[in-house]
Amino acid sequence: MDLSYAPEDEEFRADVRTWLAEQLDGEWSHLRGLGGPGRDHEAFDERLAWNRHLAASGWTCLGWPTEHGGRGLSLLQQVIFHEEYARADAPGRVNHLGEELLGPTLIAFGTPEQQARFLPKIAAVEELWAQGYSEPGAGSDLAAVQTRARLEGEGDQAEWVIDGQKVWTSNAHLSDWLFVVARTEPGSQRHRGLSFLLVPIDQEGVEVRPIEQLTGGSEFNEVFFTGARTAADLVVGEVGAGWGVAMGLLGFERGVSVLGQVVGFARELEGVVELAKANGSYDDPLVRDRLARLDVELEVMRAQALRGLSTVSGGDDSAAGGGAGSIFKLVWANWHRALGEAAMAVAGADGLRAAGAPYELTGWQRIFLFSRADTIYGGSDEIQRNILAERVLGLPREARG
Repeated sequence: MDLSYAPEDEEFRADVRTWLAEQLDGEWSHLRGLGGPGRDHEAFDERLAWNRHLAASGWTCLGWPTEHGGRGLSLLQQVIFHEEYARADAPGRVNHLGEELLGPTLIAFGTPEQQARFLPKIAAVEELWAQGYSEPGAGSDLAAVQTRARLEGEGDQAEWVIDGQKVWTSNAHLSDWLFVVARTEPGSQRHRGLSFLLVPIDQEGVEVRPIEQLTGGSEFNEVFFTGARTAADLVVGEVGAGWGVAMGLLGFERGVSVLGQVVGFARELEGVVELAKANGSYDDPLVRDRLARLDVELEVMRAQALRGLSTVSGGDDSAAGGGAGSIFKLVWANWHRALGEAAMAVAGADGLRAAGAPYELTGWQRIFLFSRADTIYGGSDEIQRNILAERVLGLPREARG
């Protein structure tokens, strides 16, 4: 892939940078930096209004085809937007799961009726989505899903009736809908017999319980289904073939939006360097070497991600591009965890004290704590390595008990 930018790309970058500067120096300035990792609870209603302002101004769904309400921008232009968004310290968006995951999945796998029903409201940020994948006994091993759905009724009255439990469901307490992987074929095992269902949250059969985290927020939730219902036609793809849809969605999850994280990581690294210079730890050659390594790794990470993800098409599964998505997930998750550890080392004894009572954390403490989960959510390191070993390299499958 040619990693240089054409004149039109640089012009696009200037447009993005100018627009963000104008907006974030005006009425939205108080939202700068809010809603980052481990801080999804911050100013949620205001960030929702900001996200709707982005949509009204044409800055959402950049990679969606124009016929589905997007702008059809190139990979590089999408990366440019996410980079400039992070560089501007713009607030965390609230529509990631709808815009970046479910929307592209419906474009790839959904029916025209599903696309017409859901895509406009996702694009306008009028309906928010949560992801119903993980369960207490099926975290990264999604094929072990036990949540069940059965079809009841006939014709227009037919509905899926869902029973089970999901966990680590990001922002389910603030969302309108869930996309749920459920077992719809009795007696089926592992990848077979799963279906991908779209389920409304505001109903008697759905209970959402927030989980308090080490960072002080509660963006993760448990979700309990007890006779929850959704229409029979709200299954994406074929009944019983939901595994392929679920894996296609994960391909989108590791797509261009996460490249914007690299710029955010660079800002965090700059902050750690500034802290080291301020408290004198930068004079230690071992500390300087540690920070230099993180800087070099960050540059390599971005280049490799651009090359790898440019070979993956929308809806491809996790083995596409030589496992590019899995490689990128492994690299950035472990890099960010290492950054959190470096920040605590630089902070020294001050890193052990809360910023205030009863449990007010510094930004570095929050990054350190939240980054412990980076290697688990979205598919753990072990799962990513299994994908690369088994599906890319063709090695024997791991023995399962």
